[in-house]
Amino acid sequence: MKVYEGSDIRNIALIGHGHSGKTSLASGFLYTAGATNRLTRVDEGNAVTDFDDEEIQRKLSISTGLAFAEWAKKKINLIDTPGFNIFLNDTKAALVAADAALVVVDGVAGVEVQTEKVWSFADEFNLPRAIFINKLDRERSSFDRALASVQQVFGRLAIPVQLPIGAEKEFKGVVDVIRMKAYTFTMDGDGKGKESPIPEDLAEAAQKAHEALVEMVAEGNDALMEEFFDKGTLPVEHIMDGLRQTIRERRIYPVLCGSALHNVGSDLLMNFVVENFPAPTEHEPIPGKVNGGAEVQRSIKDSEPVSAFVFKTIADPFAGRVTYFKVISGVIKNDANLVNARSGATERLAHVGCLEGKTLQPVTDIRAGDIGAVAKLKETVTGDTLCDKPSLISYYPVHLPEPSIAFAISAKSRQDEDRLGNAVQRILEEDQSLRFYRDPQTKEFLLAGSGQQHVEVIVSRLKKRYGVDVELHAPKIPYRETVRGKSEVQGRHKKQTGGHGQFGDCWIRIEPLARGAKFEFANEVFGGAIPRNFIPAVEKGIVEAAANGFLAGYPVVDFKVTVYDGSYHDVDSSEMAFKLAARKAFKAGMQQAKPALLEPVMNVEIQAPVEYAGDLMGDLNSRRGRIQGMDIKGTTQIIRAQAPMSEMLTYQNDLISMTQGRASYQMEFDHYDYVPQLQADKVIAAAKAAKTGEEEEEE
Repeated sequence: MKVYEGSDIRNIALIGHGHSGKTSLASGFLYTAGATNRLTRVDEGNAVTDFDDEEIQRKLSISTGLAFAEWAKKKINLIDTPGFNIFLNDTKAALVAADAALVVVDGVAGVEVQTEKVWSFADEFNLPRAIFINKLDRERSSFDRALASVQQVFGRLAIPVQLPIGAEKEFKGVVDVIRMKAYTFTMDGDGKGKESPIPEDLAEAAQKAHEALVEMVAEGNDALMEEFFDKGTLPVEHIMDGLRQTIRERRIYPVLCGSALHNVGSDLLMNFVVENFPAPTEHEPIPGKVNGGAEVQRSIKDSEPVSAFVFKTIADPFAGRVTYFKVISGVIKNDANLVNARSGATERLAHVGCLEGKTLQPVTDIRAGDIGAVAKLKETVTGDTLCDKPSLISYYPVHLPEPSIAFAISAKSRQDEDRLGNAVQRILEEDQSLRFYRDPQTKEFLLAGSGQQHVEVIVSRLKKRYGVDVELHAPKIPYRETVRGKSEVQGRHKKQTGGHGQFGDCWIRIEPLARGAKFEFANEVFGGAIPRNFIPAVEKGIVEAAANGFLAGYPVVDFKVTVYDGSYHDVDSSEMAFKLAARKAFKAGMQQAKPALLEPVMNVEIQAPVEYAGDLMGDLNSRRGRIQGMDIKGTTQIIRAQAPMSEMLTYQNDLISMTQGRASYQMEFDHYDYVPQLQADKVIAAAKAAKTGEEEEEE
């Protein structure tokens, strides 16, 4: 395979809402460029960039796929990203490798919720972008309606550079309004259009679109504006130069059109990408830091010291760990030895190559700005930097939001249990948005992800890839107990047996503390009523009793205990006796101190189309939620609320049902609050029933 200079490379992310046709568009590019010998399809399970078993089964992109097309003596690296909300973290993590984005919009549905989300990701990375209105051959598709949707959400900077010829079943080509030429295509053909005259019924619309584009291109350039005022128009070469500049400066978002599934418009789109999108070498220097923490910058040049940023890791059960990286500076040669800036370990990059889906095409070296992959690195994971030892640098990893939902996970057999830890560890290396941990209170192992379907995909992968069978359960709610009032009680432990007896006697005061203060212990004993060496035993007895709860077996928090009096016996008193006395005092004191149950309350942020706002707020109210604020961004309603964790366990599926899958949400723990008495009674009754059941089993 040919090695390309950075100036001849285009790193393009295909982004958009799920099922908008990104993977089909990548397939069309590859077929038109001759990288594949037939048009692969998502619905047939043979798409180059959707090769994972789960992706084939579900017919959607779950993780980012890479491919490349060689076109017009340039190399187009295609980064095919997921479009469904629960997998969007993978999309965000991959955009660090892109230098421009192609936003794919469904010609039937127009701009959808996740289209806006991925657009905001592109804003974060300052990516130039163009918009491709897809599926114009579909029934009920409309270029005009989709364009209106795009301009309503993204503004007047989104301006068409192509118009469709025909509509729905009659769709057969596009008009290039830059050069004022028409091209017709064969459905499911090679993606190469034939030049033809602009249809008469489109001549006026094409001329208006041309004039609007010329005006927009000239708007930000004094020389072009002067020429435009003098001549009333601009020559094609000046339009192209101006367009290229405005795209790079993100002052225009060109709108193109076609049909990815039937390969209509692929060649024109690739021509557009090659002519107008920036090469990686045009990118401003990339910031990073050296070992001392000082910030430095590296230019994307072959002449700089070698460095590469790892933006994705795949855990392949056969090839092992496959590492995707973008070369930031220098030239990575086959069999190079580079240092992992995080761990200090030296990694040998044997058999580097460029990915065409799951196939690694070997190359002799990879230049600055290009994207490559290598298998079987030992210590390198996503977010790491590989570099020359004399010129260490560490690039900043992409920040991803915390998981919004957690499930308890348990192995089905002892054999599965033995293999679970290693299998989950390999999955975690691949997916940075997952968390796997043990809840210290409930003792459950929890697997947290972006949504229920996300976690279900991981469970399926555990079984298919690593032969580990697990079950998912709703996690136990980590309730807490506390007190609302004060009490002063005595705890007395006295036991007489043959020989030494046991005697401990203490008076304690229990009172509430502010939420989050946990536990305080104070000693106000005077005059030696309790010897000082027994005071720690009193505290230990209280702590142990509090850990086992009073109402329902949940830990007691946010309270203060003061020991202020007591008595002892010279012979029979001991640390154990005072510890037992303190436990009795605690139980007696809790009865009088108005015990209450606390529940975790979550911060929830929901993004949904505006028309669902009323239903969503009504649903949150039914879940004891409190609305904290609302914003509107384009056609998206953002609702911020707080709701009890116990009411949000089934929210993912309910949200999908309420909004037809068009909404997303994030959730994180905020604070503990009192459980209303009605719900508290149910929790306490359930805890007592479970305890009774356990005792009966033991008998």
